Amino acid sequence: MTAEEVTNEGQTIPIEGEDITPKKDGGVLKLVKKEGTGSEMPMTGDKVFVHYVGTLLDGSKFDSSRDRDDKFNFELGKGQVIKAWDIGVATMRVGEVSQLVCKPEYAYGAAGSPPKIPPNATLVFEVELFEFHGEDITEAEDGGIIRRILTKGEGYSKPNEGAAVEVSIEGRYEERVFDERELKFELGDGDNLDLPPAVEKALLNMEKGEEALFTVKPKYGFGSTGKAKFNIPGGATLQYKIKLTTFEKAKESWEMNTDEKLEQSGIVKDKGTQYFKDGKYKQASVQYKRIISWLEHESALKGEDEEKAKALRLAAHLNLAMCYLKLQEHSQALENCDKALELDANNEKALFRRGESLFGLKEFERARDDFTRVTQLYPANRAAKAQVQGCQKHIKEQHEKDKRLYAGMFQKFAERDAKVMDDTKGKENGDGDSMDVAENGAAEQTAA
Repeated sequence: MTAEEVTNEGQTIPIEGEDITPKKDGGVLKLVKKEGTGSEMPMTGDKVFVHYVGTLLDGSKFDSSRDRDDKFNFELGKGQVIKAWDIGVATMRVGEVSQLVCKPEYAYGAAGSPPKIPPNATLVFEVELFEFHGEDITEAEDGGIIRRILTKGEGYSKPNEGAAVEVSIEGRYEERVFDERELKFELGDGDNLDLPPAVEKALLNMEKGEEALFTVKPKYGFGSTGKAKFNIPGGATLQYKIKLTTFEKAKESWEMNTDEKLEQSGIVKDKGTQYFKDGKYKQASVQYKRIISWLEHESALKGEDEEKAKALRLAAHLNLAMCYLKLQEHSQALENCDKALELDANNEKALFRRGESLFGLKEFERARDDFTRVTQLYPANRAAKAQVQGCQKHIKEQHEKDKRLYAGMFQKFAERDAKVMDDTKGKENGDGDSMDVAENGAAEQTAA
């Protein structure tokens, strides 16, 4: 668009710029004042960092991040800012400075933003883009999975655990494509398809029709061992391009009646058991957690259904505890043993596994108590007897260690006290000698 006159309440100023709106309705005009570097531009979901100065058409300034000396950041395309910014900043490169002329429907509309921005105001922003980076979708926000959206999805619904998904994936290591497939599977079964954990975590955060790039650190990829099938070495950072074509969510707890919950719990229990037998403890734990989420708040069950639900919950907690023991996550194992014992206070497996959890946490006396209780309730349990002896050995070693530690501490205290006494006596003796010398010297001087 060439230079034109824009009039607003009697104020006339020359405006020029390119119409960058998708509709080409002149709602956002962009004029580049300083070219940026490189060819890459921000994508939907990227966190962008900018400085800006906002003015009305009469030139009066209503806001400025530069005046505050504090860069402004937001997630692009997420509706966190006015429409004009989501459109305009998506066309910028790092280092670029551009002017955006924003009509009311792409800014604050008919209402404005009193008191600084009047109704139906056309706004002018000078924006400088400093940096941008993808969205971290990990729960720990440790940078392990970074998403950059190529094509925004539809709506706001996303898959859940157990959802049936149809996807296209392309996995790259460095410049090599090592995996390219179209797949249909249930979330939770990805390991059976040689997919790293990152792929399923990514899909849980995607919308239908979305296509995105994911940079995956080893922790969420193939770890320190790599993947021989794909010739991926240990410690490799991967790139995945994923398109979620469609999905059907697994039923949530509130969507199922009692019969469905009991039926599905039995199915996923068997699936979890198979994962456990295959040594896939994380995948197994996902299945057992689903049983608990479905049944732990079912308080209205009666008779046979109540007993069946209790048995399923007990099995889920016991099996989860075993999974966490295998994964060396002793605190979580302990938590599930406690839950199991709330359901059955004298359960042999729950007491034994709680003892193992406590042993792993080096709480040997508490562990011994649990193993001792197992031997009292179940005299035939030889493993518990052996564990009691093991606990006793560690307790004795700990006592000996503490004894040596305290003995050493007392010795140091005694040596310190003795030194203080010696220093005190020495100081007292030193003062006396000095006095004698002084007195003798004075006497000698007098005699002379």
